[in-house]
Amino acid sequence: MRVIAELPRPDCKITIFSMNMKFLIKFEKGSFEQTYKLSETDMTNGINSIFELLDEEFIQTVIKKFDAMRNDFNADYKRYES
Repeated sequence: MRVIAELPRPDCKITIFSMNMKFLIKFEKGSFEQTYKLSETDMTNGINSIFELLDEEFIQTVIKKFDAMRNDFNADYKRYES
C-alpha cells in the first residue's frame, strides 16, 4: 500500500492510498476512521477523479458519521462501565 495524497483539514485527515488496483480513501478523526475503497478502473481520470469525488458535501457527511460513531461508542462504554 502506498500513499498517493494527504489532504489535511481542521476537522479530519484524509489520506488516499493505492493498493491492488484500488484507491482507498481513509478519513481519520481522533481515534475513529472510515475507509472507502474504489476500483482504479472506475476512476477514469485517476487520482483527479478522487479529488472531484471528495466535494465538501460528501466530507461533511463523513464528519457527521464520525459524530455518530463517537456518540455510539460513548453510549456503549457507559453500558460497559455500569
